[in-house]
Amino acid sequence: MLAMERKPVDVTHDISYYAKDSRLTGEPDGKRYQWREMIERFKQLGRPLTDEEAEEFRIK
Repeated sequence: MLAMERKPVDVTHDISYYAKDSRLTGEPDGKRYQWREMIERFKQLGRPLTDEEAEEFRIK
């Protein structure tokens, strides 16, 4: 007998616990952004954008 045996892993419980209504993301807020430009700015800055910086790229 091996010192450690592989046990079957069942992650269905974990997923079903957190995803109560089958969505894997949060509720959309209806805002649309220019994602490519935001990603370029993110790469330039080397950090996530603040809310104020992200608002510059919002499509109105």
